[in-house]
Amino acid sequence: MKISVIVVNHNMCMFLKQTLLTLIRACKDIDYELIVIDDASVDKSQKMLQEEFSEAKLILNKATVGVAKARNQGIEQATGEYVLLVNADTISGKKTVEHVLEFMDTHNDAGGVGVRALSPRGNFLPESRTGFTRAWGGLLKLTGLAKYFPKSRLYKNDDTWVEEEEFATTEVDVINGAFMLLRKSVLNKIGPLDERLTMFGHDIDLSFRIRLAGYKNYYFPKTYILNFKNTQNSKLSWSHIKYFYGAMIIFAAKYLLHMPKIKIPGIPQIFAPKYEIER
Repeated sequence: MKISVIVVNHNMCMFLKQTLLTLIRACKDIDYELIVIDDASVDKSQKMLQEEFSEAKLILNKATVGVAKARNQGIEQATGEYVLLVNADTISGKKTVEHVLEFMDTHNDAGGVGVRALSPRGNFLPESRTGFTRAWGGLLKLTGLAKYFPKSRLYKNDDTWVEEEEFATTEVDVINGAFMLLRKSVLNKIGPLDERLTMFGHDIDLSFRIRLAGYKNYYFPKTYILNFKNTQNSKLSWSHIKYFYGAMIIFAAKYLLHMPKIKIPGIPQIFAPKYEIER
């Protein structure tokens, strides 16, 4: 099996259907498997999946466990050489999967790769290259962890973005979690997603652990996705505040308070994570 495509859904039936259709189209000439985890949706998602995508491996959770744990459920079932994690509100280009597989096959130092993300209006989304929102960048600068993410320009004061950066293939600190192609052998080495980072931050943590293990993360803009950036909760809701800012606290504590120091090739000394999930 060349690739295992994993999609986690929670109450995004309309987006999910389009996401799966475009992924199937993009994988039609590839040896692939499609794994869909529905995280206890209360809309028509589960019925739609059973009726229209019965050929996929379906995991239908009875209770909501969060994106990180649901993605781990999919990874446990994956048999592919590569694992592709895709958000349920993401549209893939016709050749997107083919192009990123070709990239990974020719870059043995790569642990993972992300692609250029556009809004539904066609505007470039800078976080597809940096991997960070402003809030996460602020946290890393506040805690001093920003110096371990040198390729993200977190200490730059200007907000300008030049077109050359949008279209330049380059090594990056963090892969955008909306579309992450990962080498399964690297996942086996570094361990699963940190399930304490329930909804947010698990992609940042995973990308960081890829670098800790001596592999590189890449941004590959020669292909693209459309990301609707749909969210279930208002940014002012208690649920969003709890999971979003809670993830920041967990991430900072994980690397600043509890881990023994190690040396990482190419960057200064940092605190090493425990790869196993702390229950």
